[in-house]
Amino acid sequence: MTTGRYPEIDEVIAYIHRHIYEPLSLNELASYAGYSPYHFTRIFKEKIGLSPLYFVSALRLQKAKDLLLHTKLSIRDIGLEIGQQSLGTFTTRFTERVGVTPSDFRNQALQADQHIRTLQHWNDWTSPHSAFNPYATVHGTIDAEIPFEGVILIGLFAKPIPEGLPLYGTLLASVGDFSFANVKPGIYYLMATSVSWGTQAKDILLPQTTLRARLKKPIVVEPFTAVPHQQLTLYGPRLDDPPILISLPLLMDRFLNRMFEHSNR
Repeated sequence: MTTGRYPEIDEVIAYIHRHIYEPLSLNELASYAGYSPYHFTRIFKEKIGLSPLYFVSALRLQKAKDLLLHTKLSIRDIGLEIGQQSLGTFTTRFTERVGVTPSDFRNQALQADQHIRTLQHWNDWTSPHSAFNPYATVHGTIDAEIPFEGVILIGLFAKPIPEGLPLYGTLLASVGDFSFANVKPGIYYLMATSVSWGTQAKDILLPQTTLRARLKKPIVVEPFTAVPHQQLTLYGPRLDDPPILISLPLLMDRFLNRMFEHSNR
């Protein structure tokens, strides 16, 4: 399925998925699309928000997550499978972009199960706010294309891909309003994903079929300037979506810890 402008980029993305375990150079991808490397990079980034090779590296890390969950390959061998010759480099990149080490990620299934059960029966979803907020508030509304019951993980990220810890993030019990208080001046990318009640642990750890949402244009927060109301809609996975690399159990754990600390004050 093509997704609007530049359908040839969709064909390149499909090609990347088919050849993700093979070496993929910028020249090869540009040639497949029929463009010069410069022009190809420009339109790819315009459509996807990421450079072609950054998108490839993100998909390879998603494949690494898949291999960690569904095979008994060693971490070194998984790194080699996705083209990382150095175990140290693979571990560092994985940890930076997923939020946990490869070995910790492999062991998160039990934690994911526990967290989704806790959240399903959680009653107080009021986020704690500091009394003094000298910076801006980013607020908006999120809805869904199809009926949804579960938890929504939403955050402001430094890059147009849900990787690493969000600079500001929270969990929502349903579609509706959201806000992030005390947001410092900067450029942010607003993204969300969802976990339906009853989702299996491995689908939480590798969220390839979950509803998700993202604003392709960044949110610019400037001093003493109100940020416009934001509108997001959760939709099914699309070919041109960057993979959700961040560990969702890690975000759930941070949220629950914050809520427990708030309720015990």
